[in-house]
Order: sequence, then C-alpha cells, then structure tokens
Amino acid sequence: MPHKIHPVVLSGGSGTRLWPMSREAYPKQLLPLVSELSLLQETARRVAEPTLFHAPLFVCNEEHRFIVAEQLRQIDIAPRGIVLEPVGRNTAPAVCVAALLLAADDPEALMLVLPSDHVIADARLFHDACRVAAAAAARGALVTFGITPDRPETGYGYIRRGEGLANVEGAYRVAEFVEKPNAATARQFLAGGKHAWNSGMFLFPASLVIDEMERFEPEMVSRCRDAVAGLAKDLDFLRLARDPFAAAPSKSIDYALMEKTDRAAVVPAELGWNDVGSWSALWDIGKKDDAGNVVMGDVTLLDATNSYVRSEDRLVAAIGIKDLIVIATDDVVLVVPRERAQDVKAMVDKLRAGNRTEPAFHPRVYRPWGYYQTVHDGDRFQVKRITVKPGAQLSLQMHHHRAEHWIVVNGTARVTCGEKTFLLTENESTYIPMFTKHRLENPGKVALNLIEVQSGGYLGEDDIVRFDDQYGRN
Repeated sequence: MPHKIHPVVLSGGSGTRLWPMSREAYPKQLLPLVSELSLLQETARRVAEPTLFHAPLFVCNEEHRFIVAEQLRQIDIAPRGIVLEPVGRNTAPAVCVAALLLAADDPEALMLVLPSDHVIADARLFHDACRVAAAAAARGALVTFGITPDRPETGYGYIRRGEGLANVEGAYRVAEFVEKPNAATARQFLAGGKHAWNSGMFLFPASLVIDEMERFEPEMVSRCRDAVAGLAKDLDFLRLARDPFAAAPSKSIDYALMEKTDRAAVVPAELGWNDVGSWSALWDIGKKDDAGNVVMGDVTLLDATNSYVRSEDRLVAAIGIKDLIVIATDDVVLVVPRERAQDVKAMVDKLRAGNRTEPAFHPRVYRPWGYYQTVHDGDRFQVKRITVKPGAQLSLQMHHHRAEHWIVVNGTARVTCGEKTFLLTENESTYIPMFTKHRLENPGKVALNLIEVQSGGYLGEDDIVRFDDQYGRN
C-alpha cells in the first residue's frame, strides 16, 4: 500500500430512530449501545492502527464538541483535529471540507470516510478491505465499501458491481447504484450475487474528490473553500466559518458525487456490519436468550419472546410480551412492535410538533465541565444534581431571575460569590443570591457532586450572563 490512510469520522447525525436514548443534544453515536464504549469510540478504536492509519480527523456538530473531545480523551486517542459544523449540511459538504483540509497538507492524501455510528464486528476484515480500497484509490478510483448481503434487505440501497479493476484484486467498477428495492427485487439481488449493500463508507484520494465535486457541485466546493478559508481555532477545535458553510447545498455524498462520477469503484466485504438504524437492528445483533430476547439493564421477563427490552434506570418487568421493543430511560418509556421500529421517527416528529422537550434533551445534560441532571421540577423551584470533573470550573456568571442553594454531597467545591471565594466540603452548603456574580470550581482530584436548589420566577437555562468562561462560551 503506497500511503497510510487518513480516517475522517463524520459525527453530525441525530439518530431519531433510536429515541428515547438518542436525542438531539446527545445522539446515538455518543451512546454505549453495543458495548461499554460509545459507537463513536468504537469507530475511533477501529482506526487506531498506526501502521495503516494516520490520526483521525473528526467532523461534528459544534453543539457536541466537548462530548466528542472527552470521549476521545477517555480512550487515549489524540485526533488530527475536530472540525465543527456550525449547521448540519449532510455528508457531501462535510466530506468536501475534510478533503480540502487534507489535500492542503498532502496532495496525495487518501481519506477514509466513516460514519461514527456503525457497528463492525470484525476489525481485521475491515482493515483488509481498507488495504484493497486504498490500492484502488491510489490508482484513481473513488471507492465505496459494499457489504455482502446475507438476507433480502429492503431497508438499504444496493450497489451492482461491474468488471474488476485492473491490478487490484477484490475491487470492481460500480455498474449501478440501486435505490431501496421491494422484497421481490431484494431476493433477486441476493440470489444473483452481484449486488452489495451500500454501507456509506468510502475511501477517496482527497484531491480527486475535490476535482470531481468541482465538476458536479461547483457551488458546494466554492462555499466549502470559503468556510475553510475562514477557519478559526477555538481551544482544541477548528471552527468553520458559519455563513459560507450554511450556504452550501445540503446533499449526501452519494447523491452529490458517487451516483454521478465515472470513477466509482466498490470493494465487497463481509465485516459483521450494521448501521444501527433502528431498535430492531440492535435486536438483530444483540446476544439473545433461549427465548430470543435481548435484555439490557435491570429487566425481568416472564413468558416473553423475541423482544428487545432495555432499562437505563429502574426495574422493567414484562409478562407475556412478544416481538416488542421496550426502552425505559429516566423520563420516557417507549413500547413499539419490532416490525414497526422505523416508526419511532414519526413519534419523535409528533412530540416535536407538540413542543415537547424530550426529543432534544435528556434529563442529564452534559457540559465541558461535567454534567447536571434535573431531579425535580416544581412550581418556582427546581432541584438538580451537579457533577464537576476534577480540575474543572463553571463560568463566572450571574442570574437575573433565580437564586441558588448549593449543598455539597461529596468532594470539595471552591465557590466564588460576589467578592468572596471560599471552600465547601461534604455536608456544607451556601446561598447564591440573584444578581450576584458567582462561580463553582472543583480544585480536587475526585469528582465534585452537589445538589442545587433553584428558586425564582424563571428557571430556564437561558437566564445566564457569562462574564468569564474557559470554554469560550461568553
């Protein structure tokens, strides 16, 4: 293989079909759905092979930047960079931006484009497929990975392979991209042996991507060039210029490039791949008991069959259920037949139309300094649990409409309240009046946990004036 590969991990999706665990503020790629690691962490680990890959470049929603950075820190992966999208514009602009950044440093760069929310069971076979794809890309191909189908799936697009690429065993020209077929057509594809599922993973020469997108999407490339030209370093992040990126056409890389180019090639592979597109997909790949149930968390079943039951908090007890999905979080219980798992998105849309907050937010909200979780929401008062990481601090801030009471449960808090700064330890408390500048810090080496009781006429998170913030949120 002539060059090491630059992984580009795309982390901009919202994963509404995996609600209520996946939400806008904390989507599915950031969740530990299959193992103890999040899907994003599993993706990063998959390309942590230094003989084959360079450090990965991440492209993510700016609202998730601190969570992405923290999850990479937890698994000791130092990224090449974390590029922040000011708005979501689908995969083609994200790929274009990454290609521009990589080609500027290395005109011969090969870029591996990976969604952050896929499961691949066999990393060794994945690496083998990357080597074949890299050989094809080095010869001027835009390569997609085709998953060898094991069933007549109607939920995926397909790729029909053509003749083999010269001097690259295992790579083929793309004869045709096929939209999601009906069941009869899918059975024909499976029997014919020339069709593969379109995985949404790609390996491109960065310069060639730019050239081909210039042919088919010149406006998009122009906007992305302007967004990269206006790139600003923000702490450890690379922030794209908002206005030009927002003006880029919103298109998938399949639609913008792969279905139009004559350079498309496919590497068929069997990887144990799953795009985790619904709760039924997690049942498909989950470890089942003798009755065909997949159970996660504190769950007790009686006479249940072929169901996926998951609890993130309390006991879930189910009797006589069959072919169901049951998901219990801190604030939501979802019950849906397995065969209708795709309809979860419609439920999310209905909740949004009713101005519910559950599609967007978990009770636990993550911040760069730690997280807070609403314990009780009452009339003119609210109770929260706050956890501050060792060495972290909240912004110096003030509220116009609420006062706060802080009670330390464990750890040590350094509190700034007006002109005073003092320490609080376990079982100690303090009061923060309205209109008073204040700050909470954790000077210790263990997590700080405290209970915050807010009281006042308005308790929304937008009642905050920041005077100083180490995370650039002033």
